[in-house]
Amino acid sequence: MNKIPIAKIGKSYGIKGWQKIHLLTDFPEQFKKDKTFPSDKIDLTIEKIDLKRGLVKFKGIDTPEDAKKLTNRMLYSTEEQTKEDIKLKENEYFWFDIIGCDVYEDGELLGRVKEIERANEADYLVINTNPELIEKKYPKRFLIDFKRHVKDVDVENKKIEADGAKVLLESLL
Repeated sequence: MNKIPIAKIGKSYGIKGWQKIHLLTDFPEQFKKDKTFPSDKIDLTIEKIDLKRGLVKFKGIDTPEDAKKLTNRMLYSTEEQTKEDIKLKENEYFWFDIIGCDVYEDGELLGRVKEIERANEADYLVINTNPELIEKKYPKRFLIDFKRHVKDVDVENKKIEADGAKVLLESLL
């Protein structure tokens, strides 16, 4: 079971056990009353949540002292649970489905997505270059802007068709 970090618990807030919550997901709708999330060695169930203010209260955490014990812990989900909880729109993808995809342009394998980085609200695919291209002195890694350079995604076959990615890769020579 692959754990995905979806939030980090912040400092305590007030006197009744509330805490700041820092979301690490694009899907805040998965945080609901009575929803239980695995954390480091314990499961935490949401008693109350105020996402507008970035606050959460967990069941059984009723004092600032109890809340402070949870500070900096992560909340996790799984790929299966995330897919069950979140209904994607057309042309939306989970990052965990994109990571590991092979990137092609005009039938040529350019590399494989290693990770995704977000900068200024743009998602960049970090691609490990195809070893055959590395032998031709291309860089070992390169980035492409998902919105600008990805034409098609086939999650089932772990394949991405890109446009303009080869030019970016060649510009790094």
